[in-house]
Amino acid sequence: MRAVARPLFGRRARLRWIHLILGGALAMPYVLVGAIVVGPVAGSTDVFSSFPLQLSSFAVGLPLAAVTSLFPLTRPLESAAVRWLCGVDADRLADGPARGRAAKVRTALWFTLHLAFGGIVAGMSLAVPPFAAVLVVMPLTAGVFGDRLGFPEVFGQPWAMALAPVAGVASLLALAGCAAGAGALLARWAPALLGPTPEDRLAAAEARAADLAVRNRLARELHDCVGHALSAVTLQAGAARRVLDADPEFVREALAAIEETTRRTVGELDTVLGVLRDGDGPGTAPAPTLAADLDGLLRRTRAGGLTVTAEVAAPLEALPPVLSREAYRIVQEGLSNALRHAGEGAGVAVRVEVRAGHLELTVDNPLPSVPATRPGGGHGLPGIESRARVLGGTAHAGPARDTWRLHVRLPLRATL
Repeated sequence: MRAVARPLFGRRARLRWIHLILGGALAMPYVLVGAIVVGPVAGSTDVFSSFPLQLSSFAVGLPLAAVTSLFPLTRPLESAAVRWLCGVDADRLADGPARGRAAKVRTALWFTLHLAFGGIVAGMSLAVPPFAAVLVVMPLTAGVFGDRLGFPEVFGQPWAMALAPVAGVASLLALAGCAAGAGALLARWAPALLGPTPEDRLAAAEARAADLAVRNRLARELHDCVGHALSAVTLQAGAARRVLDADPEFVREALAAIEETTRRTVGELDTVLGVLRDGDGPGTAPAPTLAADLDGLLRRTRAGGLTVTAEVAAPLEALPPVLSREAYRIVQEGLSNALRHAGEGAGVAVRVEVRAGHLELTVDNPLPSVPATRPGGGHGLPGIESRARVLGGTAHAGPARDTWRLHVRLPLRATL
């Protein structure tokens, strides 16, 4: 019994019934407009007193509904209603307005079907229950309703009195069956008519790719600023601890470098996290540039115990902001690798020069005596390669004679 009743009166069937009644409510303004057209044509002043004229008004109003379905909000609203009331998975429906002729035609067809089925089921929902109630109680009224129904010769018969309650219950079941069937049909057709078109899928894929690109860039910003700061602060604190009693001046310089490094990193971290929280911020978090902070970066790295020499043969102030910012991050990551792998007191050489229309960045440091390993590998070199590739440049890292060399070439006209 429950298996039979659930498709007709279960929760999903009831929600779909509500969806159809909403369609009937939406159809009423169009039916009224249709009545204004049908009335004069049929020569009637009371269209709603005639069932054929009501159907004619309904038929005239549906094309008007198809035209108004071209408004941009129609598809998002219909998709939301189908998702919540018809039980259709969200990923099978389009969220945005219909774009393109095919999508608009399908939306118009869906809206027309929703209003057509909804108008019929809503009308039946208003008319059938009272009629069924009369049939159910007819045996108790001894044929009083026979004259009012217009068939006294039928409803005055004993067999009619016996069958009337059965007919009343059957009409209610028929109403529930029509509503359940119409709801199931609409739920089946919804993905085809309201689902994403190839253009929608392409737009969604492009949006996801753009969002992923932004997140990857923010991840690189976090890796570079936080990774460099942790490496520098670790070595600076270790060097200060070892000479705490022997060289107080060096300790003061190391502590000052730790303070400056952490302060700058907290500011950069707050900027990146702000972009992540807002969700609609710029594609990259603001970062220092070569012109603004190359000297400070070198000074803080020296405070960690490395001997850093720098050769700058490029007009840093004249570099494009994007190029200068990305180049700063590349040099920063190169120095971070040197801090982690070259060892205390090692000499690191940094060269920044312009050659043949390219900005060339080179970081040389001694090869480690014992190769360092990190679980899962690091992300610094892939990040450098990604930055260079986005700018249209190249990046190479590896042993060069007795040193480890990072060499990056970036075109001066590079833009993101």
